[in-house]
This record gives sequence, structure tokens and C-alpha cells, in this order.
Amino acid sequence: MELISSLAVTTVFIALFALLQVPMTMAVGFRRAQTGIQFLDAGDEVLLKRMRAHGNFTETVPMTLLAMAAAELSGAPAYLLWAGGGALLCGRLLHYRTLITSGFGNGRAVGMLLTLAPLLVFPVYVFWHLAGLRN
Repeated sequence: MELISSLAVTTVFIALFALLQVPMTMAVGFRRAQTGIQFLDAGDEVLLKRMRAHGNFTETVPMTLLAMAAAELSGAPAYLLWAGGGALLCGRLLHYRTLITSGFGNGRAVGMLLTLAPLLVFPVYVFWHLAGLRN
């Protein structure tokens, strides 16, 4: 219980992102059921978009949440954790929506920037803390 209470903000985002992954995974499965495509994408553009949106989420969210947990355990202020988690959430939703609807556009780029910002900020904070640059 003590570890969970010391990861209060990160725990909220872990639960939220776990719930978000369910419909993304199901969207891929439903399209596979509709098309009968069991492996890869067989050239189906809708399936490919859903697979890449789900894959990109899966590639970026876990490491960012681990970095967030490390920052929280290192004493990062709550505003930094909430801002970083919020940026990640907005970034992933914007990226997913853009990729699914049009496949390209500014929303995808902004979504990646909002994803990469906390992926960079959280580990920098940890190293800053470890170097003794924080009280």
C-alpha cells in the first residue's frame, strides 16, 4: 500500500491508459472478424490504421508511465506529474483520432510532440534528482 500511495498520480494514469487500451485492442479485433484477416493487414487500409494506432500507443505509453513513476518516486512535484500525464493523454488521443480518421495531418504531429514531451521530461527530472540538483 505504501508504494501505491507514493505513486498516487502515476497510478491514476496507469489505470486510465489501461482502460483506453481496451477499445483500441477491440477495434483491431473487430476489424479482423469483419474481414477474416487473421495475420498482418492483407492490404486492408482500415485494419492497418487501427493496427498502427494501437501499436503506437503500445510502443510509447508503457515507457512513459515507467518514467513518470520514476519521477514520482524521485519526488517530482504534483503539477509536473499531472501536466506530463495530461500531455501524454491528450497526445495519445489526438494521435489516435488523427491516424484512424485521416492517417496523416497536424493532429498526428502534435500528438507525438505531446507524447514525447513527458517521455523526455520525466527521465530528465530523475537524472536531475539523482545528480543532487534538487533539494
